[in-house]
Amino acid sequence: MADDTVNRRQFLQGGIAASAIGLAGCMGGGNGGDGGGMQLRVGTSAGGTQDVGLAVERAVSQNSDELDYATVESPGYIGTVYRLNQDQFNAGIVDNNSMTKAADDRGSFADRGVDMIPYQGFYAFPYSIYIVARDGTGIETFDDLAGANVYPAEPGYSTRATTLDVWSQDPTADVYEEMNIMDMGVADAPGAMEEGRIDAAIAYGTPGVSYTGFVTEYDARTNVHYVEETDALVESAESYGGAGTSRTAYDEWSLEQDIGTDEVFTWDLQVNYVFHPDASNEAVYELCRVVDEHNDAVNEAEDQFNDFESTEDMLGAALEGDEFPFHPGAVEYYKEKDVWDGSLPSPE
Repeated sequence: MADDTVNRRQFLQGGIAASAIGLAGCMGGGNGGDGGGMQLRVGTSAGGTQDVGLAVERAVSQNSDELDYATVESPGYIGTVYRLNQDQFNAGIVDNNSMTKAADDRGSFADRGVDMIPYQGFYAFPYSIYIVARDGTGIETFDDLAGANVYPAEPGYSTRATTLDVWSQDPTADVYEEMNIMDMGVADAPGAMEEGRIDAAIAYGTPGVSYTGFVTEYDARTNVHYVEETDALVESAESYGGAGTSRTAYDEWSLEQDIGTDEVFTWDLQVNYVFHPDASNEAVYELCRVVDEHNDAVNEAEDQFNDFESTEDMLGAALEGDEFPFHPGAVEYYKEKDVWDGSLPSPE
């Protein structure tokens, strides 16, 4: 069965002509047919991701006479992968962890896999994650979370899935197995933390920009402090293929309170624009051009989107491995700008 899955993926990622013709209404006529080839319908989950999608849509409308771009709400990053597989749209905003799980038939994809892994395009933004604990709990380091009531975000959230993936592998699995993982919606978590039912929780958002809503709410209601990373946590985070890691000065990305650290160690949910293999090469090239040349226009509308210092930064969260090729339209753009890394996967 595993070999059949790989074969189906390779078959679909070839972008064969019959598929392009059959998907012309959604995909924009393959690579340029009948004046519709410059269409992108981009699946985005609600919240901050949708805000980013709308900011890019605005920049496209202001700076391209050729590309027709539309934001389509989608049920989360995993849902976007499924809908791309079902040909419901030809582009999307998806995190790397969902991509790697889809390729490996893990997590949500273990019982319901996909035949097609989207092509990579460019880095959109990170969600960086670390841990804080309520004052008075006695929790100081990651090891102290054993036996504690720990909230890693709402079930179904990609930030939660990535966090638990990092914690549940060696050498942090022994601590993770002793945690009491709390299952509740983000709307209820700040109150539960204030009442003492949650001892520690993840804090996450886009560094230098903002934290997600429930984090800002518990920050306003509860005194918390940083949970210091251990060598084991650093090793787990750095060895997990679906996440990146970083260290950020706290004064560059602070909550409203002093959490007792000058720097936070984070594991990062890296979020990228991805494309259906049948998305028009010209459309993908044009979108890359707009977000590169008019990056300031995107940031003006939504500063969560990456502030690229160079075109090369667009490749900053690239997945390696032949199962994650870049879209040919993106490859063409990067080659033209002389930043393409030949070691990255390409369908060519």
